[in-house]
Amino acid sequence: MTSALDTALPTPAAARPASGTPVLKPLQIGPLTVSTPVVLAPMAGVTNRAFRTLCREAGQSAGFDPGLYVAEMVTSRALVERNVEALRIVTFGEDETPRSAQVYGVDPATVGAAVQIIAGEDRADHIDLNFGCPVPKVTRKGGGAALPWKRQLFTDIVKAAVDAAAPYGVPVTIKMRKGIDDDHLTYLEAGRVAESLGVAAVALHARTAAQHYSGQAEWEAIARLKEAVRTVPVLGNGDIWSAEDALRMVEQTGADGVVVGRGCQGRPWLFADLAAAFNGSDLRVRPGLREVAETIYRHGRLMVEYFDGDEGKGMRDLRKHMAWYLKGYAVGGEKRHELALIDTLAELRERLDALDLTAPYPGDDAEGPRGRAGSPKTPHLPYGWLDSRDLSEEFEAKLREAELSVSGG
Repeated sequence: MTSALDTALPTPAAARPASGTPVLKPLQIGPLTVSTPVVLAPMAGVTNRAFRTLCREAGQSAGFDPGLYVAEMVTSRALVERNVEALRIVTFGEDETPRSAQVYGVDPATVGAAVQIIAGEDRADHIDLNFGCPVPKVTRKGGGAALPWKRQLFTDIVKAAVDAAAPYGVPVTIKMRKGIDDDHLTYLEAGRVAESLGVAAVALHARTAAQHYSGQAEWEAIARLKEAVRTVPVLGNGDIWSAEDALRMVEQTGADGVVVGRGCQGRPWLFADLAAAFNGSDLRVRPGLREVAETIYRHGRLMVEYFDGDEGKGMRDLRKHMAWYLKGYAVGGEKRHELALIDTLAELRERLDALDLTAPYPGDDAEGPRGRAGSPKTPHLPYGWLDSRDLSEEFEAKLREAELSVSGG
């Protein structure tokens, strides 16, 4: 018997509205023109090929050209060592265009070599550099959001990446945070340096590493960065939970586009809302539980495909998405628990079919913040890291340890 869940999320009947006046001009990232100035933020363990497919399809379903969808972060060392999982991360679907990868690294030579692999082997059309990760396992070794504090190291890494990508016409961008904490801000200086070295755009998550994901993003910082960086696009990130939030951000900050992270977890259809909003349409997708279930099942099938047919691995990876997808919907604790333990596509289908698929969109309960915000944290940094803006030989040796994992933060 064919389940109703065997099909993808249907295109909404109202998803082909006449476009109004676009809110912003197309986003120009080097040679790439992104008609809808919306970027899916790279999120470790989330923005793999399966989830990117759902987000991109949602954006297309709104009847407009979609935005830019960035793969989850991969470390430069893992790429250079040809790690299987690292190469999987930078493997894109045949219909993905433009292909966008994010690289993390702390050694200029290794970052340059990784970029050479991606650009030289035609693995992506755009490369982003991660200077925003606040995760302790990264910052305690001087990486991520801690790294721009060391000015010369930051400069050397960005230059190595831009120089390695240039012969292939692949644009390089950076994504960063405001700084380590309010007493150690780096974003204005880092933005100007990156601009001078030839990056194609800069994106700012308007929080410090100390804030992690807590509190509110300071959108005013995005406005200040826009004033400081004048020749390349400036993108804003932080607290975009709806299309209306995105429109408010660009209005308040003058940003050239937005980067969306946690706001799309469990609702890839947010990209339909965003595509519509930036093209002057009031279309908004408000799915009932049946449509959500259809999306979950399609997500599951795409996950199995991504992991080369390994159902167990695909389902284990899908489990973390369940709470995000079901936020606000009338699904009891027992059923939620069962969905969080699925091992096969057959189990997934059975448990989704057992839900009350006639349940409508729950309104405000499904909106707003999602994911764990946590609380402010004292950043984990190498001993003495803040004593100087220069990098000692001892710190330089320790930094290389920050590239041991394939993906994170």
